Amino acid sequence: MTDLVIRDVRPFGGDAVDVLVHDDLIAGIAAGLNAPPGAAIEHGHNALLLPGLVEGHTHLDKTLWGGSWYRNEIGPTRNDRIENERAFRRDGSHDAATRSLALARAYIAHGTTRMRTHADIDTEIGLRHVHATMRTRETLAGAIEMQIVAFPQSGLACRPGTEDLMDAALREGADAVGGIDPCAVDRDPVRQVDALFRLAERHGKPIDIHLHEPGEMGAFSLDLILERTAALSMRGMVTISHGFCLGSIADAERDALLARMALWDVRIATTAPASSPVPPFRVCRAAGVTVYGGNDGVRDTWTPYAKPDMLDRAMHIGLRNALRRDDELDWALECVTSAAAVGCGFERYGLAVGCRADLVLLEAETVAEAIVSAPRRRLVVSAGKVTARDGVLLL
Repeated sequence: MTDLVIRDVRPFGGDAVDVLVHDDLIAGIAAGLNAPPGAAIEHGHNALLLPGLVEGHTHLDKTLWGGSWYRNEIGPTRNDRIENERAFRRDGSHDAATRSLALARAYIAHGTTRMRTHADIDTEIGLRHVHATMRTRETLAGAIEMQIVAFPQSGLACRPGTEDLMDAALREGADAVGGIDPCAVDRDPVRQVDALFRLAERHGKPIDIHLHEPGEMGAFSLDLILERTAALSMRGMVTISHGFCLGSIADAERDALLARMALWDVRIATTAPASSPVPPFRVCRAAGVTVYGGNDGVRDTWTPYAKPDMLDRAMHIGLRNALRRDDELDWALECVTSAAAVGCGFERYGLAVGCRADLVLLEAETVAEAIVSAPRRRLVVSAGKVTARDGVLLL
């Protein structure tokens, strides 16, 4: 039984309060709270208080974070990147356990306390990356809550045996079923979608499908996914990652798809890339579709970009969607806080009594300033324990 009192902090930039933490939960939020005997005291000095940040879509197993610089000389297509990555994995030099742990620790130092990460599965590496990511999850248990998506990066239907490997990963503790471009990668959309929903139904797990497919191809795949979601009554259990087609089809077709997504609570995970069409944030929000954010790959063979800081990703989401007003930047923050918690299914989330005590203190006057400046995290509390101070991890 432990108690922690954090004094003089401003939730979301509001009036100053104290926060009482008992074990791993928020037990009180009010001005002038009395500290229980023996409680540890932290002084916030009027810092901005945010809930723990949420990374809704990344690939810990792929990262080269902390290692040597990777010289990227890959061709321009997605298949070029997939095949290059397969060759890179095949040579056996990539230590997914070491690299994923290094990146996850950097995320915690920047205030991330919940995360959904995809882990590659294919017939060449089997479950090696899944097991590596599971080791990272176990090592950091208590500091970050981590969901692992069994992800068939190289395709599912086109690579016999992959479905069996995904089934094994789910039995061993993977948290969600991943999919990728049913038409463009597998060239057999019905077969892939059937397999994904079969696995999800068998294991009682949610689905998270990478849908990079553009235009009408992507809309066709999305229509199939929505059909299966409705047929199996999987409301709130399906995420479309990227969903580029929603940014490149006619408005009427897009709006009809968004209405079905809202009806079945199918969520969108966006990385807000600069070079691809993106689901129009304001339109999705107005339609009642949950949109949340993630970095995708961080310093891997696909891209040299991104960093393990969800405030930086919120800034990219705001920039890509022309969110300029302070109240609009609140929406960008939601993409890496409350909306991401809903999208991934993380429970007991937020700044309220009874929520898990995941707290971030930083020097900023407002949420908008925090997003555009991404200042050093003065204090990070994960499940009631101080895990980072002044940007330095304490684990």
